[in-house]
Amino acid sequence: MAAITDALLDTPKGGREVTARRAHLWLLALLVISCLFSLAYGAAGTSLWGALSKLATGQVLSDMERVVLWDIRAPRTLMGASVGASLAVAGAVMQGLFRNPLADPGLVGVGAGAGLGAISAIVLAAWLPVAFIDLFGNWLVSAAAFFGGWASTLLLYRVATRSGRTSVATMLLAGIALGALAGAVSGILVYMADDTQLRDLTFWGLGSLAGATWPKLFVAGPLILASIAAAGFLGRGLNAMALGEATAHHIGIPVQRLKNVAVMTVAASTGAAVAVAGGIGFVGIVVPHLLRLATGPDHRMLLPNAALLGASLLIGADVIARVVIAPAELPIGIVTAVLGAPVFLWILLRRRGLVDL
Repeated sequence: MAAITDALLDTPKGGREVTARRAHLWLLALLVISCLFSLAYGAAGTSLWGALSKLATGQVLSDMERVVLWDIRAPRTLMGASVGASLAVAGAVMQGLFRNPLADPGLVGVGAGAGLGAISAIVLAAWLPVAFIDLFGNWLVSAAAFFGGWASTLLLYRVATRSGRTSVATMLLAGIALGALAGAVSGILVYMADDTQLRDLTFWGLGSLAGATWPKLFVAGPLILASIAAAGFLGRGLNAMALGEATAHHIGIPVQRLKNVAVMTVAASTGAAVAVAGGIGFVGIVVPHLLRLATGPDHRMLLPNAALLGASLLIGADVIARVVIAPAELPIGIVTAVLGAPVFLWILLRRRGLVDL
């Protein structure tokens, strides 16, 4: 038992540690390159390199350059990094907590609840009091999505907790049931929607960073970053959970507290991400898988690397969404699905003889 404990909880030794640390540096470089591409390319012809050249020579940027680079591309880039990192880290945490490679943030009910909240806000907005709409303004859909995600998570957690102990298996099954119920109610609301609302619902459900602004970033960003930072302290406990809850408890891991922090962290980060960017799939599943193949399953290295790769992946997908049919724009959820689904299938085919799903 001592040897197993040391292998899971102590600092990893050998080739995988070196590989994981090298991967960390490479992923940092990839994130910087992704950010530069995001700032440099878009539907507008404004050049990042031309603007930097002007600043280096003391020239003043034009109004067009300032608006495109600072007010549009910069918050969009940072929002993409925040959302991508949050989804990837949440996926890694859920897979470690459930000990299931197919787990993703949707299992705690965030996606279903956020979707129902957003759909309700879009379809039922005309029936809400004017004072209520004025209170939230353009934030109505985002606020409804966030609170819907939190409400569904708290409900799911209440169902799965008995006598102060949370059953992971019950949470998994209840999450499936809650998702089906939320989908049914959402279907009723979609049936009630008019053509304009249906278009809004479609674009929100497929995800987009087009609405990224500095105010949205200042609201969602700190919550996402705080949640990612909190998740970084779960690595040791998630390593121990690979042995099972009983073993993790006997070697000193506060299992129930770990579950509480993990679920609340995922709910906060994913709820904020879905609220500002809509539904974006595959990031939370594919990124942890790729990193486990490349650097091993140690969550202390996996979680920070997942944040870096998730941020880079979503920024890159957003660049593709902006330029592939410019000046129009693809929903980013389509791009992540096109990129993520083949990779996920490749992972399954490569490991089908090694992993019992």
